[in-house]
Amino acid sequence: MNGSNRLGKKSLPTSQQAEHSHYHDTDHEHTDSTHGTGELAHPHIHSEESLRRIVNRLSRIEGHVRGIKAMVEQNSPCPDVLLQIAAVRGALDRVARIVLDEHLTECIARAAQEGNIDVEITQLKAALDRFLP
Repeated sequence: MNGSNRLGKKSLPTSQQAEHSHYHDTDHEHTDSTHGTGELAHPHIHSEESLRRIVNRLSRIEGHVRGIKAMVEQNSPCPDVLLQIAAVRGALDRVARIVLDEHLTECIARAAQEGNIDVEITQLKAALDRFLP
């Protein structure tokens, strides 16, 4: 990840930010407002620019995965397919770093100001336990 793609700083004033809520249950559906802890979750507010950058990266990854599928359908050499899979893994890891960076600089900081840092830290630890090998 290069520093120019970091999303830690808001690019729009608060009045122009989109509210984007993250609610996860154990099936990863966006319907549970308790994050599995029994406590209500606060909305995670991200700027329009941050959301756009992440969605654009994910769209490129989605296209890359479709390209890998086409390679398999065309019986491309296995080493070539594996190389492309490695590229997608790297791209997903970079997106995860951006999301984590933004979560730490925006959501966790906001939770600390609002006095519910313990809930956010517990939720982050649970997410990292599932995310990290």
